[in-house]
Amino acid sequence: MSEKRKGRLLSLDTLRGFDMFFIAGGGTFITLLHGKTNMSWVDAIANQLEHVPWNGFVFYDFIFPLFLFMTGVSLTFSLRNGVSKGIPKKKLYRKVFTRMIVLVLLGMLYKNSPFPYFEPSKIRLGSVLGRIGIASFVTCLLYLNYSTIKRAYWIVGMLAIYYAAMFLIPVPGYGSGDLSFEGNLVGWFDRTFLPGRLHQVTFDELGILTTISAVCIAIFGSIAGDILNSKKTENKKTVTLIVVGVLCVVVGLIWNLHFPINKRLWSSSFVTLTSGLGFLIMALFYWVIDVKGYQKWTFFFKVIGMNSLVIYFANRFIDFSYTSEKLLGGIYAPLPEQWHEVINALGALALVWLLLYILYKKKIFVKV
Repeated sequence: MSEKRKGRLLSLDTLRGFDMFFIAGGGTFITLLHGKTNMSWVDAIANQLEHVPWNGFVFYDFIFPLFLFMTGVSLTFSLRNGVSKGIPKKKLYRKVFTRMIVLVLLGMLYKNSPFPYFEPSKIRLGSVLGRIGIASFVTCLLYLNYSTIKRAYWIVGMLAIYYAAMFLIPVPGYGSGDLSFEGNLVGWFDRTFLPGRLHQVTFDELGILTTISAVCIAIFGSIAGDILNSKKTENKKTVTLIVVGVLCVVVGLIWNLHFPINKRLWSSSFVTLTSGLGFLIMALFYWVIDVKGYQKWTFFFKVIGMNSLVIYFANRFIDFSYTSEKLLGGIYAPLPEQWHEVINALGALALVWLLLYILYKKKIFVKV
C-alpha cells in the first residue's frame, strides 16, 4: 500500500524533492564533477545541468516546468479536499488568491535581494515564485469550474493564441515572426508594458506574455491530478499518464519544427514537451513508489520535497558553501586542488539536507 500524507501521494513529495535536489545544491555538485572523473557518463550528465542559451533543450530546462506541473497536480488534491468538506468556492478562490499575492511578494524579495526600496526602476517584478502563484490561481479557477476535457480545450486555446501572437503580431523595427533574442514579441511587450528591471535586459523570461503559456503547464498538472484521483485501477492510471505524456511529447517535437523549443520564450512547443515529460516522470514515480511499493529509497528526497520553499530561500540567504569550507576545508586540503570545490559543494549539500531533516523531525513544514 502506498504511503499518503493528508491525502497526498508519497510519489508526489518524492518527485518534488528530486526536482528541488538540483536547486538545493545537487546540480552544482554534479556540474563541478565535469572533466574531473574521466568518466564520459558523468560529463554527459553535467552537460545537462546548464541552460541552453536560446533554442534547444536540456534536463536543467525541465526543473522549473516540472515544479509548475507538480503545482497543478497537488492543487487538485487540496481543492478536492476542500470541496469534499463543503468549503464554498469563493473561500477557496480567496485562499489561492492570497497565496498568489504572498508568492508574488516573496518572489520579488528573492529576485531583488538586496531589495532596492528607493530605486523602483531597478526592481524586477517577474519571479519563479510569482509565476507559481499566478499559475496556481488560474488553475484553481479553471479546476473549480471546468471538466478535465474543457481544461484541455483551454490549454489548446491558450497555446494556440500565444503561438499565433508570436508569429502574426509585428514588432516595431523587426516585423512579425521574429524569434530572435532582440526581435521577439515577448521582448517588445515587456519593454513596453513591464516596469522595472528586465532580467534579459531586452525582455524578461518571467515577464508578461510568457506567463500565458507557462500557466498551461500547471493546468496540464491538474489533468494529471484528475487521472491520479480517478477511480481507475493503479495500473490504468499509470498507463493513462504515460499515453498522455507520450502524446504531448510528440506534439511538442512536431511543433518544434516551426515554433522552436525555447525556455526563454516559453514557446508552445517547450510547454507541450515539458508537460509531456511531467506526465511521464509522474507516471514513473507513481508506479515505482505507490503501485509497486518501493519506498525505502524515497526518504532522502522526501525530506527535501516537504520543505521546498525553505530550501529555495535558504540557498539564497544562507551561505552553506562558506560553512562547508570552514567545517571541511582541513579535510580536503591535502587532496588535489581541483577536488576542493567538488567536496565543498557536497558538504554544502549535506548541510542543506541536514537543515531540512531537522525541520522534518520537528514536523515543521513551511507552506504558503
